[in-house]
Amino acid sequence: MGTFAWWRVYCALIFYLPFLIYLDRIGGMTAAALTSPLDVLKTRLQSDFYQTQLRTLHASHPPKHAPAILAIPRAGWYHFTETLQILASIRSNEGFRALFRGLGPNLIGVVPARSINFFCYGNGKRILNEKFNPEGKDNVWPIHLAAAATAGIATGTATNPIWLVKTRLQLDKSHASNDPMRGRQYRNSWDCIKQTVRGEGVRALWKGLSASYLGVTESTLQWMLYEQMKLLLAKREARRLADKTHKNSFMDTLEEWGGKFTAASGAKLFAAAITYPHEVVRTRLRQAPTVANGPGGKPQMKYTSLVQCFKLVWKEEGMAGLYGGMTPHLLRVVPSAGIMFLTYEGVLSLAGTKL
Repeated sequence: MGTFAWWRVYCALIFYLPFLIYLDRIGGMTAAALTSPLDVLKTRLQSDFYQTQLRTLHASHPPKHAPAILAIPRAGWYHFTETLQILASIRSNEGFRALFRGLGPNLIGVVPARSINFFCYGNGKRILNEKFNPEGKDNVWPIHLAAAATAGIATGTATNPIWLVKTRLQLDKSHASNDPMRGRQYRNSWDCIKQTVRGEGVRALWKGLSASYLGVTESTLQWMLYEQMKLLLAKREARRLADKTHKNSFMDTLEEWGGKFTAASGAKLFAAAITYPHEVVRTRLRQAPTVANGPGGKPQMKYTSLVQCFKLVWKEEGMAGLYGGMTPHLLRVVPSAGIMFLTYEGVLSLAGTKL
């Protein structure tokens, strides 16, 4: 690398990177705030606290019969309109603020989660390449797999208490139990932490971690798909650059960054849809112990382990129970993933570094 290239990297690191990282953090927090209603809805649909209300809504608005060719589009439209109906129901029954419950821990968690994930993946990939791929081959999927798995495990372990608090706050409302006299259980995030530690011990803050580790398959699949699609884009760009008669234009830049956004969003869509059941199990393992009464009237957990939770949900609700809340989840995470990866690629491009 020449002197000018080093100077460009230095200037980017000193002047531009802090600003872009700041923008990325602000963007992540803004996206979390704007999509908070979808996050609240997703969590509630994943939990078994609200299944009675959901069945009542289904009974009052049954889907109409449609020809076979229109069944899938109609089902998609039905789930989309149902999502809007439930959001309106939360607002009318609990007030506008209910749509933003759990936003505090979400805003706190989004920055470290992103930072840990990208840091571990980027550095893990670099270290593994130095060790096992000294030739610098492009398409070494085992390295991508190992780096993504490491990043997912590190992120899940470090941030699990934040997401447990967020989940419990989102599920907390006066009508969540069968007792109409029951008020809100938690006043705020700190009160949720205190009650959880006091009643269940410090280890309770890491409930659902086993499902998070299972969810590493999602982030791993997402990273691998993104790398493969980005490699295709790079080959296309190489062919274009090899053409001596070709002149770069705005459309080339638009195709490059639009392709990366589409690749990131598409990878997230496929990975999230394939591995979604772990999201439902994770939410149910994290929810507060208010289902059954133990000795002395002490609340007990209905879901006690990863395998037991899978079996019980399948037994009581069938396969549909393992996909509750997937529509608002995809509406929230797919565009967010595209923006997040695009921002990160922009930071690396400015610094003269490749992911």
